[in-house]
Amino acid sequence: MKKEFYPFAGIFVLIFFLNSCQTKDSNETSKPNIVYILADDLGYGDISSLNPDSKIQTPNIDKLASEGMVFRDAHSNSSVCTPTRYGILTGQYAWRSRIKSGVLLGYSPSLIEESTPTVAAFLQQQGYTTACIGKWHLGIDFKLKNGTYHSGTPGVDFTQELRGFNGYEQIDFSKPAKGGPLGAGFEYSYILPASLDFEPYMYLENNLAVEAPTDSTPGSALDAEIYATGAFWRPGRMAPSFSFEGVLPTFTNKAISFINRQKGADSPFFLYFPMNAPHTPWVPTNEFKGTTEIDEYGDYVKEVDDQVRQILETLQKNGMEENTIVFFTSDNGAYWRPEFIEKYNHRSNFTFRGMKSDAWEGGHHIPLMVKWPEKIEAGTFSNQTTSLTDFFDTVRELLGASANEKPQDSFSLLSILTGKQESIQRAPVIHHSGSGKFAIRDGDWKLIEGLGSGGFSEPKNPKPQPDEPKDQLYNLKVDPAEKENLYFSKPEKVEELKTKLEEIKGY
Repeated sequence: MKKEFYPFAGIFVLIFFLNSCQTKDSNETSKPNIVYILADDLGYGDISSLNPDSKIQTPNIDKLASEGMVFRDAHSNSSVCTPTRYGILTGQYAWRSRIKSGVLLGYSPSLIEESTPTVAAFLQQQGYTTACIGKWHLGIDFKLKNGTYHSGTPGVDFTQELRGFNGYEQIDFSKPAKGGPLGAGFEYSYILPASLDFEPYMYLENNLAVEAPTDSTPGSALDAEIYATGAFWRPGRMAPSFSFEGVLPTFTNKAISFINRQKGADSPFFLYFPMNAPHTPWVPTNEFKGTTEIDEYGDYVKEVDDQVRQILETLQKNGMEENTIVFFTSDNGAYWRPEFIEKYNHRSNFTFRGMKSDAWEGGHHIPLMVKWPEKIEAGTFSNQTTSLTDFFDTVRELLGASANEKPQDSFSLLSILTGKQESIQRAPVIHHSGSGKFAIRDGDWKLIEGLGSGGFSEPKNPKPQPDEPKDQLYNLKVDPAEKENLYFSKPEKVEELKTKLEEIKGY
């Protein structure tokens, strides 16, 4: 029997093969890019679209808010830097880790242990290219001159790791460190080890020093009366070419370069962009000096706003805007003293009581806005009480991960973002102050263990007198400024919230 020849059969097979490849590639690239912009010590009231009385205009952050969803009741899981960052990346409260209060230092070992799942590692597994560019402040395991690493010990509080440790003398800066961003699931990183007011003042690219801190600085603005304000930084080791004013622009330029490199890539990307500003030192570049009525702080916020503009415009220029979900938030409230409110008639923390480090609302009630064109309706708002720990599970649900493996303190906001629900079922939100004071938020009610702020505001941790309440109970629906302690009038609510707090601490 003569075999017949069909000249177009091979073409059909080729088309089928190409379509299959295209389907695979389109499935991969249809996953949205994710950009997470984390400001440092930016208050809710600093943003002009959230605070009509703000003395600082933030047109680019305002535009981001108008193009997406704003969460009016969002909270950082801690009111200071390090633990909030831990919560964002792990979906767990940091008090479950080795750090029980305060923040890490520049030479501290890695807080995120290798066995701890992170959102970056999860996204790597999902085919994402991952990058961390900015202020890390979660510790890194520097290589020591004796050939070992300055590593953390599971179960040991970080402060014990630093006793007897002379960072500069013992570290071999010519060798790459371990842990840090690379150990937490980031393929690329360009970071400052801690805050811009902690040594060592240097950059690390992929865990290797860009320039060793062979020089030093005597510190700046160290007067006790202006501590942690203005151009304040502590004395310590510094790279010879390091510029405090240049840090924020450097990070933005690195972030822009990373985004540009992703154009035309087969895989989506995750950019975690934790800025170093407007945390001290308040060092705006010349372009922004004198642009507000709030002196260096307001000018620095203006510069932060402009960095947001540059990131968003880079996404747009590369044709990535439609398929990128952008989160913008802050790691805690602003360090804004009562005398600054009086001097400038500006409330960085809006109408909330207290400031950074406090268990009161000013310490952790922060801006949160999310933009995702065609997926999130522009100009929308949510009153859902949420924590920054919720980012991880939101990403997991977005990519169809099993609900059985969700991080224990993270609850997905995806159904709210996409307009399917107005609220979600979640455990009460836990707040944690700089000194380790706990608070719990459940519905309209908030209980703070003990008296005082637990942070920077006075009184910090006063002992109750015999006729005084032992804890603080507030109904935030009617008293958002936390003025009336209902401890004595609502004893059943006090006990209910105490029980829930202990249950959450226990699991």
